[in-house]
Amino acid sequence: MVHTDARFVVGVVGNVISGGLFLSPIPTFIQIWRKKDVEAFDPRPYLTTVLNCLFWCYYGLPFVNPNSILVVTINGIGLFIELIYLVIFFYYATAKGRKRVATYFICELILFGALVAATMLAIPEHKMAMNRPLRAVVVGVICDFFNVLMYGSPLFNVRDVIKTKSVKYMPFTLLVANFLNGCCWTSYALIGKVDYFILISNSLGAIFGVFQLIVYARYYKTTPKGEDLSGKTTNEVQLCTNV
Repeated sequence: MVHTDARFVVGVVGNVISGGLFLSPIPTFIQIWRKKDVEAFDPRPYLTTVLNCLFWCYYGLPFVNPNSILVVTINGIGLFIELIYLVIFFYYATAKGRKRVATYFICELILFGALVAATMLAIPEHKMAMNRPLRAVVVGVICDFFNVLMYGSPLFNVRDVIKTKSVKYMPFTLLVANFLNGCCWTSYALIGKVDYFILISNSLGAIFGVFQLIVYARYYKTTPKGEDLSGKTTNEVQLCTNV
């Protein structure tokens, strides 16, 4: 009972942190709305997050991985928010940009639908592996793959920071939130029955977060005075916000 209560509390905190990260691109889309133009903003981070949220929502369903309702809630909310971003982007994009978004989105739906069909039809609900439902194992591996990619995506900024000796394009608040997000969901995975799939990607996310914060601290003082440290770029990369 104590484990259940602690896991629930940590999961709620994780939902709050992740929710804040899902909302972090709002300034980007306010800028798009004001200018009525997507300029050079790249929709792929948001399309990738949509797919990631779909996979984690499916992973948390009772017939895949029981007792994971908080995984479903935050990724369901995240999915809704990301779809709003994509609608805004689609509305203000050029014909070529709309075609690209639509093509990516349709491909994602096909991929997700194929995964759901394959796991539902080929894997019996009560078949076990690694002391958990086999469906959860298969879907969990796929979720981990995408989560690690998304946690690692801000590392591309590290190369630019080291090259320019400037943290202009490393948003400190998002780095801290991303680190806390990884720590929170790592703790959630360790309480009670260990969820290795939530644990693996989020513990790596916490480690990536520590590394990025170290880089930020190292190059903060060498950043030329007067540079905007808000961390916004024309090709903004959204930090991973999923469990």
